[in-house]
Amino acid sequence: MANLTRRRSRQKLSTVSLTEVAAHAEVSTATVSRVLNNSAVVSEDVRRKVERACQELGYVPNGAARALSSSRTMTIGAVVPTIENSGFALTVSSLQRHLNKAGYTLLLASSDYEPEEELREARTLLMRGVDGIMLVGSDHHPQLLSLIEQHTVPFVETWTLAPGRPSVGFDNAAAAYELTEHIVALGHRRIGLIAGRTSSNDRSSAREAGVRACLKAHGLTLASEWFIERPYRILDGQQAMRRLIERPDRPTAVICGNDQMAFGALIEASHQGLVVPDDISVAGFNDLEYAAHLNPPLTTIRVPAEEIGAEAARLLLAQIANKTIVHSGIHVPFSLIARSSTARVPAKSGR
Repeated sequence: MANLTRRRSRQKLSTVSLTEVAAHAEVSTATVSRVLNNSAVVSEDVRRKVERACQELGYVPNGAARALSSSRTMTIGAVVPTIENSGFALTVSSLQRHLNKAGYTLLLASSDYEPEEELREARTLLMRGVDGIMLVGSDHHPQLLSLIEQHTVPFVETWTLAPGRPSVGFDNAAAAYELTEHIVALGHRRIGLIAGRTSSNDRSSAREAGVRACLKAHGLTLASEWFIERPYRILDGQQAMRRLIERPDRPTAVICGNDQMAFGALIEASHQGLVVPDDISVAGFNDLEYAAHLNPPLTTIRVPAEEIGAEAARLLLAQIANKTIVHSGIHVPFSLIARSSTARVPAKSGR
């Protein structure tokens, strides 16, 4: 009996027409259509009346029919390297929030930093007919951008600045340079780097380049034994820090490719009986929420992750509305956040 009731309920919901919604809301069918298509010409009072009528009648717009009539699915795809990184999570959350206001639904996929997987997920999103797509970084599978162009779908690259392409981000090399400058100014000369995987990752490779450029400007070098590439995880930061600390000529300061790695580095320093920053300085990158609450609070680079998501949404929506691809980038500011995980080089270290 319950199953029969549910079937009848579904049948009743499916028979509600646009005309009935219009009559219930005491507006024209054209007005209902404008509300359902998120037209800006409808007043807020009328919009609420129509939405209330849809809710009371149980009316659900036919998505397939709307897509056919408007040539849009009102969906945006996003492929991020991982959802474990709270920086990317903040960007995605902001992107979704701004897209929802425009009537779009976000479809999210993760590539695990693998170009082949990013290509596969993007292809799936394109097959589903997304109206736009957000990517992270500018290093992709060789086929990815041409695939997007074949579908004539607007896209935006984030967390980086890609010359000649729509992007929202910042200069990763410049940010790493500024962070390294801070470390050098504290008197450190033996500086290590725990970097994320630089293969197919323009953000990580740019940060490495920024560190090396700053060291070179001061007549210093990044010794090969003080440079370690690892995945962006806490455990990997911990393992890499162990390798650096166990060296007889360990560095006096360690820069990490992101805050997760730095968290792991702090954990390992403590396990090895070292006091940060008295015995060794540690710095991160991103200024995640917990960075200010670590012991000691972490020196890092603040990245406006939410602003990246908001600007990415704005750029995608503008391209969809104008039916043109933007060939320029939007720069968002980064800033050095100096906290107590970095200090002047210990006198006993010999610099």
